[in-house]
Amino acid sequence: MRNIALRLSYKGTCYHGWQQQKNAVTVQEILQNALSRVCSEQIKVTGCGRTDAGVHALCYCANFKTNSKIPVDRLHLAVNALLPPDISVSGAVIAPDDFNAILSCIKKEYTYKIYNARIRDPFTQNLAWFYPQPLDCDIMAQAAAAFVGTKDFKAVRSVGTETKTTVRTVHYYDVRRQGDLILLRVCADGFLYNMARAMAGTLIYASMGKLNPQEIANILKTGDRRLTGPTVPPQGLYMSRVWYEGVIGKMMD
Repeated sequence: MRNIALRLSYKGTCYHGWQQQKNAVTVQEILQNALSRVCSEQIKVTGCGRTDAGVHALCYCANFKTNSKIPVDRLHLAVNALLPPDISVSGAVIAPDDFNAILSCIKKEYTYKIYNARIRDPFTQNLAWFYPQPLDCDIMAQAAAAFVGTKDFKAVRSVGTETKTTVRTVHYYDVRRQGDLILLRVCADGFLYNMARAMAGTLIYASMGKLNPQEIANILKTGDRRLTGPTVPPQGLYMSRVWYEGVIGKMMD
């Protein structure tokens, strides 16, 4: 039996997130159905993390085990023929037997896109959050710096999935403007439920003057979700990069 790792991307607008659910269409379900047809057996896919309804993935890793002998260099071509146009598999490699897309992941990057202009752009609909009030990227960058490091991020997570600890290490948080588009890129060893979206909302509150960037470090220590910014809408969020060791890491670069 082979353990195969996939690189894929998807537009999450039409899906109720990655994770398979009983009464909603998800990316995992669609991918598993296509792989099951290609491999002529029931396939169970493990993803590198959950994404909520409407969230996208520029770079996502999943793995599955199969007895199928289909050449791995042809697998992504075969499965793409059965996938809808908003999901695409761009690569496949044989992974070590103990490889697991979520447990083997070293770190992840999420990017949040804000379309910051007075007039909405219909071509960013469902691909960026339209926010018409002017945002100050310098202030947002100051606020973002407070998130970098190993800290307790309980104050920027929504109640949901239970975890053993709310401590995470944020490696960087970059704020960049490209014309009317603001890109918020945050990399961490792991993310709590809605953490990336709550962090983005906190940066926006800082830009609006509702939070002092210098206060964020102390707010994190309180663990009080009420003191940080709102959870921004899902359509601006992308899983943009994931890191692994070995052959899977090379595929994901």
